[in-house]
Amino acid sequence: MDQIDRELLAELQSDATQSYAALGQAVGLSAGAAHERVRKLRESGVIRRTTADVDPAAVGSSVLAYVMVESTSWMGESAEAFAAIPEIVEAHIIAGSASVLVKVRTATTEQLQDVLRRIYAIEGVSGTQATVVLETFFERPLSPVVADQT
Repeated sequence: MDQIDRELLAELQSDATQSYAALGQAVGLSAGAAHERVRKLRESGVIRRTTADVDPAAVGSSVLAYVMVESTSWMGESAEAFAAIPEIVEAHIIAGSASVLVKVRTATTEQLQDVLRRIYAIEGVSGTQATVVLETFFERPLSPVVADQT
């Protein structure tokens, strides 16, 4: 992956609906060359998917919490159990005092409490520590251009 690929990725993260002509113009390529590079980025797995960035509050999921999940055993085989809870939007095996970190979005704190109950029902879970987000300063996607400047 070269600098042009990184610039294409940044453009797509900014607006994935722009035409290949616009993408090419932004990075100094023809529309066909931009299309070919994007195709290769998809095939190689660099571009995993194209999605819409949805405002959680607009769809009734304004409560955001990060939950540290403590366990009595290795949780590495529990991915399906966490994935079965639709309010969990991310789950990560972590190092430290907890075993798993999950990002949860719900409409109310009562629904968050229900999610915590369902997490507790997962085999091996011995405790949770939830942190509710009051305000988000910003969220940003990974910058492929900045990542290259190491």
